[in-house]
Amino acid sequence: MPKEPVPALIVEALARRLGRPVTMAEAGFPHPPSESNSHPGTSTVEDLVDLGRQDVVDPSRRSVIGASLFTVALTIPDWPDVVGRMEAAQTGAAPRIGMPEVHMVTAMTERISELDDQFGGRHARPMAAAFLVSSVAPYLRAEAPENVRKAMMSAASDLCYLTGYMAVDEGLHGLAQRYYLKALELAGASEDHLTYCTTLRGMSVQAVDLGHGRTAMRLADAAAAASPAAGPRMRAFLAGQQAHAAAQTGDHARALTYLREAETSMDKAESRERAFGSYDPAALNYHTSQVRFEMGDMRGAVEAMQQSDKLRYDIYRRTRVKERAILAERQFAVGHLEAACATWSSALNDYPLVQSGRADQRMKKMLSLLRPHVKNQVARTLHERARTIVPAHLRG
Repeated sequence: MPKEPVPALIVEALARRLGRPVTMAEAGFPHPPSESNSHPGTSTVEDLVDLGRQDVVDPSRRSVIGASLFTVALTIPDWPDVVGRMEAAQTGAAPRIGMPEVHMVTAMTERISELDDQFGGRHARPMAAAFLVSSVAPYLRAEAPENVRKAMMSAASDLCYLTGYMAVDEGLHGLAQRYYLKALELAGASEDHLTYCTTLRGMSVQAVDLGHGRTAMRLADAAAAASPAAGPRMRAFLAGQQAHAAAQTGDHARALTYLREAETSMDKAESRERAFGSYDPAALNYHTSQVRFEMGDMRGAVEAMQQSDKLRYDIYRRTRVKERAILAERQFAVGHLEAACATWSSALNDYPLVQSGRADQRMKKMLSLLRPHVKNQVARTLHERARTIVPAHLRG
């Protein structure tokens, strides 16, 4: 029997080759108890503590749980399967809690989200994991009125989603999925439709960015189906992701239909939502760019990404670095080398302030693309500048 993480890698290889999900049992491997997602219950808090501790404290285990692995065979619980399923946790030493503790968890989550937006998740995610272990888990075990207990589970779900999102940013896809699944369990237990749908959508984003179009489509559709009464901004948030996933599967007609739906819904939206659940015109233009890119319209993809950059709020520095680098890659692809260099240069201005795995990979790709063109003065100047800023292990 191979040691971890080899069984998961084998299952992933089989699933990709067969074009369908493959379970650990089908491949002849025992299913790790900690990865069972079908029956959320009293183990949720204990699993959360274990996950957070492994993420923060034990680097040797982190290499296993945080492997850059996307397991398409994961069992995603449906809303009816998780709603209300988490039984009251046994009361520990924690005192009785009330709404002030819920508000504190919500405020901490919002602050960590702001740090992620501005500086990337490399430092913010361990803070979130430590907070889950030291404060949130004891609160989930504490005595509380039913309304407070549900509100605390909802707040914990938000934090798990955010922590998973930051793990995706660092390229730790296995770790991200574990946080996402805990977010789904807690959202169902607290009957929090918003966080449940947001988490499914986040899993779809993770899948589509890794090229798993069919899985991304399934997750995006599940998120939309679980939110039948969504307001216009939430509908735009969901439809934009459905459009991207559909385009990646080659269903261009469906992609354009979802994109028009997102545009119509955005026109109706009147207010912004919380930071990590928001969807604004910059995000819509990003999805427009992704759809056009998947359809082979590179110039249209460039135009939409430029519009997205113009509309993006200044607080989203990490996103600005990543998506300006993507814009530059697309300008480069259509033969606009000097325009691409200008865009890369603007991304490089913010890059030293951002600790992000995705930003790192974009800078590494920039250097690789520029290297054959250093005879061009503009490209050479940027290449030389980048080599003084980008860490040595990314320079190639």
